[in-house]
Amino acid sequence: PDLITPVPTDLTQLATRAGTRASVIRALERLDRFALQTAEALAVAPDPAAYDTLLALLAGDERDPEVTGALPRALATLREQALVWGADDRLRLVRTARELLAPSPQHPSPTGLGPTVAEATAGMSPGRIQEILATAGLPTTHDAVSAVASLTELFTDRPRMRALLDEAPADSLEVLSRLVWGPPYGQVTADPAARLRWLLDRGLLLPTAPGTVVLPREVALHLRAGHAHQKTEPLPPAVEPAVTHRPQVVDAAAASQAYTALATVEELLKDWDEGGPAVLRAGGLSVRDLKRTAVALDVSEPIAAFWVELAYAAGLLASDSEADERYAATPEYDAWLELPATERWTRLATAWLTATRTPGLVGGRDAKDRTLSALGPGLDRSAAPEVRHRVLALLAALPEGAAASADSLIARLHWERPLRTPQAATGTDDLRTRLARWALSEAESLGITGRGALSTHGRALLASPPEAPLTGAELAAAAARAGRVLAPLLPTPLGHVLLQADLTAVAPGPLERPLADMLGVLADVESKGGATVYRFTPGSVRRALDAGQSASDLHAFLAAHSSTPVPQPLTYLIDDVARRHGHLRIGAASAYVRCDDDALLNEILADKRSADLRLRRLAPTVLAAQTDPTTLLEGLRTMGFAPAAESAEGDVLIARAHAHRTPPRTAPEPVPDGPPVPDATLLTAAIRAIRAGDLASTAPRKPAAASAPNGALPRTTSAETLATMQAAVLTGEPLWIGYVNAEGSASQRVIAPIRVEGGFVTAYDHTADEVRTYPLHRITGVAELADDSA
Repeated sequence: PDLITPVPTDLTQLATRAGTRASVIRALERLDRFALQTAEALAVAPDPAAYDTLLALLAGDERDPEVTGALPRALATLREQALVWGADDRLRLVRTARELLAPSPQHPSPTGLGPTVAEATAGMSPGRIQEILATAGLPTTHDAVSAVASLTELFTDRPRMRALLDEAPADSLEVLSRLVWGPPYGQVTADPAARLRWLLDRGLLLPTAPGTVVLPREVALHLRAGHAHQKTEPLPPAVEPAVTHRPQVVDAAAASQAYTALATVEELLKDWDEGGPAVLRAGGLSVRDLKRTAVALDVSEPIAAFWVELAYAAGLLASDSEADERYAATPEYDAWLELPATERWTRLATAWLTATRTPGLVGGRDAKDRTLSALGPGLDRSAAPEVRHRVLALLAALPEGAAASADSLIARLHWERPLRTPQAATGTDDLRTRLARWALSEAESLGITGRGALSTHGRALLASPPEAPLTGAELAAAAARAGRVLAPLLPTPLGHVLLQADLTAVAPGPLERPLADMLGVLADVESKGGATVYRFTPGSVRRALDAGQSASDLHAFLAAHSSTPVPQPLTYLIDDVARRHGHLRIGAASAYVRCDDDALLNEILADKRSADLRLRRLAPTVLAAQTDPTTLLEGLRTMGFAPAAESAEGDVLIARAHAHRTPPRTAPEPVPDGPPVPDATLLTAAIRAIRAGDLASTAPRKPAAASAPNGALPRTTSAETLATMQAAVLTGEPLWIGYVNAEGSASQRVIAPIRVEGGFVTAYDHTADEVRTYPLHRITGVAELADDSA
């Protein structure tokens, strides 16, 4: 994609751009291990190399049949990526790729090979080279070039090399065995030991610097039986199933977790309904607030960070941008709540699949050693969507119900993108490995997988076959398909609860939304799980009364939604709290208390716990306080009273739940991994522009125009330009022009003038493949094309 941004003007610019370091590195990073090994073998092969030479470097003397069968595909991949060019008998790596992959003292090759004999002897004296020839049993020559060629011929002749090494002392062969697979460099003293001297005298080790010797590439290849790599991996490692479950068990577990995911997101945002935690100055959620959220959700902090980030990625959560900036639900959350459960789940699942924000990084450190916080900056990783999709695709390739071994799955990812997992060989987890592990756990939490295996609705989220991530309409269609598969697996919401004599209610499954909302106000959640237990307390009943419900409303609600008779203790609790509710009235004086029963006010004044409220009597039925109404209300409730707030007009205030919402917000845009992949329309336009640019730069000109320097714009006077344009309108012949646009960019174009008037020329532009109008004053010059160019 980087080759088309911006669109090249001609084929020369396209080829130049494809050979730049950034473009080549981008292409190399997308190679699988065997394609990369093929490129590395070409980097140590002669330039150009024949196909048989390349095959010998990869398959060795024994001609491994797996390598032989896989090499055409790998070579085709390198050609597709514009890394290799030339016919099979003259294969060439792009120069930049050879510079990146060829071995050097500063940048050793993954092959472990050193320089060739010619490279290693470049600074050696001719006399010393002749001495090596004589010691190796070769006839001396008249020049250093032929001497190096003779030595190279010896080292590449297998029978002669075997005969030479048969004469070597055992300890000299042991030295070679240490260097054969790399690194090929070693240290020697000014007076080398006999075993080293034997190798140095015959050129089997060559000096590269004072005290340093190197094993020539030709010698190493002989000792390796022709292999460029110690381990050639032509085929990807298999993803092995760790355990297999019945598909029905997997789907049931995944569906249960999917419903739990919806309930968790609802619980999170309901907890932040009146305004969530404050936004840090640097952005994000504080460690203390993340811990508080984890306690509220009854999960660990990393899991809490995942749910917070998922709600943010789905556009359900954002900052309110107020002066005292806080996190809160967005208006989109209210619309999300009204959707069917399957659509709510697919919204979360698709947001997770495409998001580049990575919750697993929360708590880590960035490049400046700053802590990465949930909802804060620095969590985007452009590779995350690709890794998530690839993990699910590998699971989809297994039989239904099979859960993959994490180690075999990660080994497969390492093979597919070896340059993107540079630390894999050291035993430490690189980013791509961690992304894969996080993807497995997050997919399980979201209900895409169940018991480690991909569910049926999880498979529906992927393409068929699942080769590349879906975008746009394809993703929406896949999400709808997954929702239809998931729908029958989700539990049906219940419209009843089981009331018990111990002031608890048991919900044996998920409840219908109106029932769940009302019960959440009337009772406190005591435990969660397959069945949710609610407990009725004086405080929870008073909360329902504050929300505008009367005692009769609560009795009717419980009778209508209980599958068992309403227990008498619960009836007494509601009546008792309702009898005392609103007996006291709280207003603003700063605040005041009024009550028709002056004895009750006397009791409040006499209570030592009211000292902090600083109450004083204004009238037999009125007390004034030097604190705000909310603090006064909570203080009296703590003392065991049941006051009600009232308005300035003396009416009882109904304390309905206040839902704080942010202004309309859009979900965060994923950070792309480089330029976007061009669609067919852009590709067609780009190819047309490149071909037109080639036509403009290579079209034969008449002798007068051809005398201009190569690549320079034609230069003519204004009068000549106008006259040539007018003549071309009459004859219909195309012209070659130089044009400078309003931004000052110069270009060459081939046009066929149609009309010249008012200082403008209207012409068919072969470059743009359309009719355009150009100001004459921006045309630097014009030239006629040769007669055979039409």
